[in-house]
Amino acid sequence: MSQEEYRWPCSQCGAQLRYAPGQTHLVCAHCGHEQDIPAAPPRARARALQELDLARGLRDDLASTDMVEVRTTSCPGCGAKVEITGATHATSCPFCDTPVVLDTGTERHIKPQALVPFVLTEAEARQRMIAWLGSLWFAPGTLLEYARKGRALTGIYVPYWTFDAATASRYAGERGEYYYEMRTVQVRVNGRTETRQEQVRRTRWYPASGRVARDFDDVLVMASRSLPARLGNELTPWDLGALTSYSPEFLAGFQAEGYTVPLAEGHREARSRMESVIRSDVRRDIGGDEQRIHSIDTRWSDETFKHILLPVWMAAYKYNGKSYRFLVNGQTGEVQGERPWSIWKIALAVLVVAALALGAVYLSDPEAIGLPQPDWMD
Repeated sequence: MSQEEYRWPCSQCGAQLRYAPGQTHLVCAHCGHEQDIPAAPPRARARALQELDLARGLRDDLASTDMVEVRTTSCPGCGAKVEITGATHATSCPFCDTPVVLDTGTERHIKPQALVPFVLTEAEARQRMIAWLGSLWFAPGTLLEYARKGRALTGIYVPYWTFDAATASRYAGERGEYYYEMRTVQVRVNGRTETRQEQVRRTRWYPASGRVARDFDDVLVMASRSLPARLGNELTPWDLGALTSYSPEFLAGFQAEGYTVPLAEGHREARSRMESVIRSDVRRDIGGDEQRIHSIDTRWSDETFKHILLPVWMAAYKYNGKSYRFLVNGQTGEVQGERPWSIWKIALAVLVVAALALGAVYLSDPEAIGLPQPDWMD
């Protein structure tokens, strides 16, 4: 799409409008004018939330209406691909704070079908982050000061894949059941040998086989390499019931990252998670006290996917030459982040603990550390 299609001038003063988190309208920061976001027709909403055929997606055989040309910039620091929705030509990477000059080319991507709009404002997200940072032990004092006085958080829509599948699995294995036997043992007690009876647990194994079935719905996989997987995956829970049809108006004033995890790689990650759940189902079906799984043969069907965007407030903080990221779930307020450690605070804590331990030893036995016993202890 052209840059002009992504401009939202205020009808009152001509300044650029911005999406108001938690609302259904755009707001002008210059004159305060509000402009409603047109509601998507029911048919368009149904199509936007419709699952796409996974096999066609993996073959790069999706309909042209499911694809889009996007303008992106690649960060030289962390490799993030940020989609550009305005006429800006230079900015800072929201993931690592590296200055970047925007590319002018476009890329063909699978179109985002739906998104969860921002609910928390920047001020609300900042308060959540400050509360979280305040709970960190041994963090540099400048970190909390940065959060209170630093620049505003960046609102960015992070790409995710969701996967659905119906599975039917046949398995073979063994069920282990505990039983107990008494045995005679000899032990030494006070220099004498005594004979005792003790109970020993043993396992009896039986062949087991059967079938399990499970339908998976919206297995969520982050499609960004710019964020550590731990941070992005632990921003849960997301209420995907709040997904709405993708509309560029929701991106007004925000940024969106283009996916850097291809569909095939995201599918492999989702399959791995599903297989882990299936193994748990098999263990429950085998029953007993222990289980051995020899084989699982799974039939996969009705595999579909969606490409969605989820809202994240983000801050990048540099300490001792290294960047640290803090993320706030723009829907629920869940906070995740990388944290720097203050060597001075840790050293001080070690000294305090050592002093307390030394003091305890001195009070109990002064001579143990080579000090004379004080008169009041006589």
